[in-house]
Amino acid sequence: MSIAINLNSGNFEQEVLQSAIPVLIDFWAPWCMPCKMIGPIIDEIANEYSGKIKICKVNIDEETELAGQHEIVSVPNLVIYKDGVIVNQKIGAAPKHDIESMFKNL
Repeated sequence: MSIAINLNSGNFEQEVLQSAIPVLIDFWAPWCMPCKMIGPIIDEIANEYSGKIKICKVNIDEETELAGQHEIVSVPNLVIYKDGVIVNQKIGAAPKHDIESMFKNL
């Protein structure tokens, strides 16, 4: 079971922009096979790095406003925020070590 936070326009500022720890946002869609492939990896990372990085998910079909603000045109799309600013981004499915390398130095 995922401990990721489902983001929407109402909780984005509090969960991401005001977060005391880095935030990994997984922009995904239910019809996206690569999204389904990395879903379990994102859940593993959420469990392993609990308290060190916050994991959030955005279903682009339901949260079109957030997807538009981030100019998401391809999924999966992983975005790392630190101190309210985007510091890293990766488009497409990736192995766990590649995803971890996005935030390990933070």
